[in-house]
Amino acid sequence: MKAIHVQRRVAFFCPSSSIFTKNYAVTIPELYSLFLLHPSVETDTRKLKKGDLFFALKGPSFNGNTFALKALEAGAAYAVIDEPIAPNNGRLILVDDVLTTLQQLARHHREQFNIPFIAITGSNGKTTTKELVHAVLASHYTTCTTQGNLNNHIGIPLTLLRVQKDAQFAVIEMGANHQKEIEGYCTYVQPTHGIITNAGKAHLEGFGGEAGVRKGKGELFDYLRAHNGVAFAFNDYDYLHEMSAGIPTIEWYGTTSGTVTGEVAHSEPFLVLKMTSGVNFKALSTQLVGSYNLPNVLCAVAVGKHFNVPEDKMVAALSQYTPSNSRSQLVNAGSNKIILDAYNANPSSMKAAIENFAKVEAAQKILLLGAMMELGPESIAEHQQLVDLIARYNWHAVALVGGDFAKVSHPYHYFQNAAAAAEWLKAQNFTDSYLLVKGSRSIGMEKVIQ
Repeated sequence: MKAIHVQRRVAFFCPSSSIFTKNYAVTIPELYSLFLLHPSVETDTRKLKKGDLFFALKGPSFNGNTFALKALEAGAAYAVIDEPIAPNNGRLILVDDVLTTLQQLARHHREQFNIPFIAITGSNGKTTTKELVHAVLASHYTTCTTQGNLNNHIGIPLTLLRVQKDAQFAVIEMGANHQKEIEGYCTYVQPTHGIITNAGKAHLEGFGGEAGVRKGKGELFDYLRAHNGVAFAFNDYDYLHEMSAGIPTIEWYGTTSGTVTGEVAHSEPFLVLKMTSGVNFKALSTQLVGSYNLPNVLCAVAVGKHFNVPEDKMVAALSQYTPSNSRSQLVNAGSNKIILDAYNANPSSMKAAIENFAKVEAAQKILLLGAMMELGPESIAEHQQLVDLIARYNWHAVALVGGDFAKVSHPYHYFQNAAAAAEWLKAQNFTDSYLLVKGSRSIGMEKVIQ
């Protein structure tokens, strides 16, 4: 993504002309003045509120320009467009490209703040880590964070524009599936602090293999290195030492060494940490499923310690945080318990989830796994490795759903989609069982238990 120039000029579309007009040009700072009067940005007319600024984004299957007049009729103060529209009521702002203008506006807004902007990326656990870090900071400071998983080229600018003038911290999640993407986000997020949760086997197709993943995720640390930033990193991952080399300040957290250290006390059903150094409290109970969440919790503690959050507030925030959006949730369904972790899946997170589930004490354990996406040429081999991992343990039943699970050899139940798997599960009438439900978002594995 190219660097953004905030002084690029745009124009209002004059209702008396059928062509673009330069009679009233407006710079990004001038557009920002309109934003200050109408500090709510929307890209979806279905969610529009009166007084919003509507940005008419385009996508593969939609063109927001066609909804601009509807947005104005619905109460939008102005609509930002990049195609001529007539008739109009003089509240259309014509630009070369709506998305670029949105990103420019977000950068200009970010530059009005002199507070910590903490960027978080990684192959696994970035959303959970973002939520935990936000919970800790918000217990003591006014903190803005990414809503849900709005972590892409549209969601990040929208998040930045939601940072209000009284904010003391901003926590921004960055997702990426190809190199140079994080680098581009950094041009307008301008993070002062950064976290790479890990760099595993995710989006291999776009990144070009595991080495490409590390290079792409490492663009966040590259920015911090060049701008005198601060990194938080899990000491146990050797590759993070290499990726973070040269960053002036690194706050390490880990199981044996770091500013904050801790280990798993137990994880059935929820993760409990034994804190071994860096804080005065000795134990920390969470409502997260899985020992693989240990680094995520330690990260939040390390961030809280770095920014002087009182320990009692940290403990309360982390113990009260309840996951949502199908991430590491424990769901009680009659006599059954279900670990629902169906928001995302890749070889690294699948392996961690299966190995964690294998340690759970239960008479009947059932796996319902959806296929992994965006793995490119390595997809079939990765699915085969996953099947081989499953075979190392004893399960009451295993059901595999969709994608390249159809192309590998295995003795388990296979279903083309989540709906078919749901019918099978309903017919089994399992009782007193423990189920793990996980898969890539596009498979929709949460539908299996609905």
